[in-house]
Order: sequence, then C-alpha cells, then structure tokens
Amino acid sequence: MTDEKKENQEQAIEETEAVEEVVETTEEAEVVTEAIEEAAEEVTAVDPIEELEAKLATEEERYLRLRADFDNLKRRSQLDREAQAKYRAQSLLTDLLSVLDNFERALSVEATTEEAQNMKKGIDMVYRALVEATEKEGLTIIATEGAPFDPNVHQAVMQESDPEQQSGIVLQELQRGYQLKDRVLRPAMVKVNE
Repeated sequence: MTDEKKENQEQAIEETEAVEEVVETTEEAEVVTEAIEEAAEEVTAVDPIEELEAKLATEEERYLRLRADFDNLKRRSQLDREAQAKYRAQSLLTDLLSVLDNFERALSVEATTEEAQNMKKGIDMVYRALVEATEKEGLTIIATEGAPFDPNVHQAVMQESDPEQQSGIVLQELQRGYQLKDRVLRPAMVKVNE
C-alpha cells in the first residue's frame, strides 16, 4: 500500500501543480486582458482628439479657400470699377465721332465770301471747343500718314505702290481714327504702300 499511497500522493501533487499552473495562467491572462483593456481605452481616448484635429484642419483649409475666393472677387470688382471709370465716356465719344467728321468736312470747304469766312470761323471755334472737351476725356487721334501700318489701329482699304516710300507705310488717311486712352474706338481708314 505504500506504493499505492506514494502514487496517490504523487498524483495529488501533480494535480495540485496543474491547478497552480492553471491559476497562474489565468492570473497572467487577467493581467494581459487588463493591459489590453487599458490600451483600448487609451486608443479610444486618442481617437476623438485626432478626429477633432482633422476636422479643424479641414475647416481651416476651407476657410483659406473661401478667403482666397473672396479676395479674388474683391480684386476683380475693383478692376471692373476702375475700367468703368476709365472708359465711362466711351459711348458718348463714339457717338460724337460722326459729329467731328462733319465739322472737319465743313471746315474743308472753301469760303469765298466774307460771310462764309465768318461762318467758317464760328464753325472752327465750335469744332475746337468740341475737340478740347473730347481730349479732356482721353480721346486722341490715331497717327497715320508716314507711320508704319499697324493692324491694331489702322484699317487698310486701299494699296498703292510708291517707290519713294518703304513697304507697309501709310500713304494717305481716308478717315480719321480715334482711341480712348488705350482702347481703339474707330480704326483709321488708310491707304498703304505695297
């Protein structure tokens, strides 16, 4: 019986050790589980902050884009106002071009009598006053005769061959051209050397 007792004791010791191992493993598992739970809480605690930071960055970018759009709109409207002020008289001056042409035609007529000469002087005074008023608004005459042909300000309606002049030089002005500051109101009709 002693052998049997010994075996029972050994078996009891082995079972006790196995139970102790299970207890130790369970305790280790609990410790690991607690560590995992703590880590999960930390991750959960960090996520809302990161989420808010991401939202803040998105809103800041959106604000900067809106601000840039607003600044562009403001600049464009300022440029439009400046252009409108600069060319405010364009419509009126365009309508007055035919009046200037008619005055020039009237002044080109020969006055033979004293009465006709006096009338021509009066027409000349009105013409000069009108030219002064238009010049104050920025209307200028486009240079033509002897100038090189520029398709931006000249309209070639005829060509002629003159060996004394260079090719592409304006030989004669057929109708005056005008520009308002840097904008052409009417190109000059010209005859150009071939």
